[in-house]
Amino acid sequence: MLGLITGAVDDRSARGIAAAVSRLVTAGELPVGARLPTVRDVARELGVSPTTVSEAWRSLSRAGAIQTRGRSGSFVAAPVLPRQRLRYAQLHGLLTGVARDFSTGVPDHDLLPSVTDSLRRIGDARLTTSYLDAAVLPPLERVLRQRWPYPPDQLTVVDGALDALDRVTATLVRFGDHVVVENPAFPPVLDLLESVGATVVGVPIDEQGMCPDALGEALKAYDPVAVYLQPRAHNPTGVSMTVRRAGELADALAAYPEVMIVEDDHAGDIATAPPVSLGSRLPDRTVHVAGFSKSHGPDLRLAALSGPAPLITAVSDRRLLGPGWSSRLLQAVLLDLLTDADAIAQVAAARQVYAERRSALLTALAAHGATATAADGINLWLTVEDQQMAMLALAAHGIAVAPGAPFEVTGLGAEHVRVTAGLVRDDFDSLARTLASAAGATARGSGPRSRPHPRGWR
Repeated sequence: MLGLITGAVDDRSARGIAAAVSRLVTAGELPVGARLPTVRDVARELGVSPTTVSEAWRSLSRAGAIQTRGRSGSFVAAPVLPRQRLRYAQLHGLLTGVARDFSTGVPDHDLLPSVTDSLRRIGDARLTTSYLDAAVLPPLERVLRQRWPYPPDQLTVVDGALDALDRVTATLVRFGDHVVVENPAFPPVLDLLESVGATVVGVPIDEQGMCPDALGEALKAYDPVAVYLQPRAHNPTGVSMTVRRAGELADALAAYPEVMIVEDDHAGDIATAPPVSLGSRLPDRTVHVAGFSKSHGPDLRLAALSGPAPLITAVSDRRLLGPGWSSRLLQAVLLDLLTDADAIAQVAAARQVYAERRSALLTALAAHGATATAADGINLWLTVEDQQMAMLALAAHGIAVAPGAPFEVTGLGAEHVRVTAGLVRDDFDSLARTLASAAGATARGSGPRSRPHPRGWR
């Protein structure tokens, strides 16, 4: 056993030792229940300190790969199971040929600003003279800095908000680390964190964002390396963080200077709430992602990313070994869309239309006795008695919605589905009646009523 483990180690850091043992567990070479060699034996064989091996064992224990039983030693808890289907993949594509697909979470194509006009204005844009040109077009960087909710240390552009989160996660999070997220959370973020072996800790949210008292408890109990949150138009609930709440969260984080903050402002200019960031209080620890897919077009594949210079430099340097840079032609299109008066007016009009659609659907749902939230953005979070039964009932009416379970870190006390309210253009009352019926609600009069938050919120 000792030789098997030490022979698999090609990196004698704590992380490398943990990774080697994890690979052996995954491959089944370390079976369930196998007793691991002592820390001192492994340290002596590898020529490292016992502290290094102890740290590796702690990482494996936090990740659930091994169990430590005091003086009895450490044992393999279970083989790493084949990766489950991504949470993200469970959100849509479950039904084909439905008349109304509200499962996607995408913006209304007809409300996006015209890229054709932008390309015409740009003309023959030959923007790349070297593979080592600046990653961001200088005029675009100037505009982005003017729009940023706080003065960023360093800023770059990557291929969309998820690309930004993926690259930041790969830089910040290591195997066995704890990471705090909102509960519910955006499923791809949970997939990303689970893919690097992080342990995810869910913190409840209310109508102002992540709950500061619960965050404080999680910081104390788990010693996380990072907190991930959505400052505006939270997906799936639509909640936007208030300035006061941002200050309360910053106060909770002040006593934990090693914890990084990662903000995913994915809704961008279609959010009705103003930009808010913990970077206003903790700029040296805040990573802020500004997405443009919802507001300016998914096919632009662009997001801006700011953070401490060492982290952004690490992300940019790693990209040199892959895509190198995000298309400067598309950056020129984005720059035009952010500065052209007609394009700005189109985005403002879209923001207003989305707000009207959310309001109309919420009012109609309340009239039919359903409980839902959709304060901002394009999504609506509907409480249902039984998720699967609700989805089946809606499918019978030719309607697809996203299941709520992939968004949950831990149970919320009630089941939900997510509806892309931004794609609902008309006939709000008829749709609301069908949604409420599927949710198990009963009509409670003809007028709107207040919408209490789903159980599990604070």
